[in-house]
Parts: sequence; C-alpha cells; structure tokens
Amino acid sequence: MNFINKLERKFGRFAVHNLIIYLIVLQAAGFVIQYTNPLIYWGYLALSPASILHGQVWRLITFLVFPTDTRIFWFAFSAFCFFTIGRLMEQLVGTFRTNLYLLVGIIGIILGTFILSLFYGSLVASMAAAGATTNLYLTMLLAIATLVPEAQFSLYGIIPIKAKWLGIFYGVLLIYQLLDNSWPGRVMLVMTFLNFVLFFFLYHKPVQSAKQAKRKVVYQRQVHRSSSGPRHRCAVCGRTELDDPTLEFRFCSKCDGNYEYCQDHLYTHKHVTKGNP
Repeated sequence: MNFINKLERKFGRFAVHNLIIYLIVLQAAGFVIQYTNPLIYWGYLALSPASILHGQVWRLITFLVFPTDTRIFWFAFSAFCFFTIGRLMEQLVGTFRTNLYLLVGIIGIILGTFILSLFYGSLVASMAAAGATTNLYLTMLLAIATLVPEAQFSLYGIIPIKAKWLGIFYGVLLIYQLLDNSWPGRVMLVMTFLNFVLFFFLYHKPVQSAKQAKRKVVYQRQVHRSSSGPRHRCAVCGRTELDDPTLEFRFCSKCDGNYEYCQDHLYTHKHVTKGNP
C-alpha cells in the first residue's frame, strides 16, 4: 500500500473524476457503430495484436468501445448499472484508486490478448478481448461487495438487495464461466480479474458503512464554492473545495496539529507526529 500511496501523491492530480461515465460514452459510440457498420470495429478499433505491432496503437484504447449488449434496452440497463457501481466505488476508495483499479483491469485484458494471439491467432484473441469488457466493469461489483457487503442496491430499480448477495451470485457465475468456457475464454477471464486479485490482497483501508456512504453523498451535495477563498485544504495534495466542490474534508485525530485531509487521503496519509514530522 505504501507504493500505491506514493503513486497517488505523485499522480493523484491526474486522476479522472467519474471515469466510468467516459467509458460508458465510449460504449454508447460502439453501440452506434454496431448498428451502422460492425466491420468498422473489427477493421479499425478492435484489440488486434498484429495490427498494434504494425503501428495501430490506438487499438489499445478503442477496443473499449465494444458495447456490453447490442439490444438497446439491455445496453441502457447495463450502462445504468455500471454507472451506479462506478460512482459508489469512487466514493468508497477515492478517484485515484478507482482509476488505478480500472487501468489494471485494462492492462490485464491487453496482456491476455497478446498471450492468446501466440497460441490461437490474432482474430481469436481480439474476439476474446471484446467480450472481456463487460467483466471488467463487473469486477467493481466484487470489490464493493468486499468493502461494504451490507450496501444495498435496487435490482432492476425496484428489488432491494445487498451487495454481498450480488457478489456471491456473480462469483458463482464466474466459476460456471470458467468451467463452461473455451481455453481462450478462460485465459481472458483470469486476466480480466487481475485488478480484483491485487485489490483483495493489497487494499486494507478501513471503509465506511453503507449509511456513512449515504451521509457522504448528502454532504457532498450541500458543499458550495466559497466567495471569500478556500476554507479547507488537504495537507497531502493541496486541493480545496474551490478545486472540486464535491470533495469532503476531515481533520485527523491521530496527527499532532490541525491537519486536514480530503476524502481521498483521510485514511491513506502518513500521520504527523513528533517523531515523524
């Protein structure tokens, strides 16, 4: 975790808030492409190792436009679910860690594609990568179920269900996919879950309960820009409520002095003591 903390201190300012929204927009564009001319995706956007090695490096990103479903209702429903999961994940672990979680998952898919291309060819590898994007977003559900198992979702927007039951259901579904899939599918499935494996073993930050997360959302909606200058400033990253009105700030009771931290660094900062300034 010290390594991740160092990364956040160095690159945290580059983290993208609400990254899941941009990824959903990419998939919406892919949904339109599938309806107009699917060959555009496979000819110019898919994660093809052979094409990438010939200079088409944009495919390392554009493969993410492949939609989760080609039926408009189910695509809209899955987009809403991924948006909800992504926002809750960002509230629980912070913007930088959510970005890092998704980035590691994307890197896992890319590595899996190149590995599969060595044994099954570039076309099979590209098809496996396209189907892996859905599991990439669903891995966040497992992370949330690990962090706050009592958090409650509304299944289909109506049925209340706790995160732990969704996590268990998805875990059983993954086991079934591993047993029922072909070897290319199994390899890609395992590589897609590198982010969750790293998260499970490396993440030890104490998290808030579902009620605390809800109170945080209510508080964030009440925060407004101050006309007389910033009232809060994070002692780690230096951000204030003027930089991002949705940020929440708290003082640390374990630090010697009045040190205030933003929501992303409240649990991850190094405590300031007399022996450790």
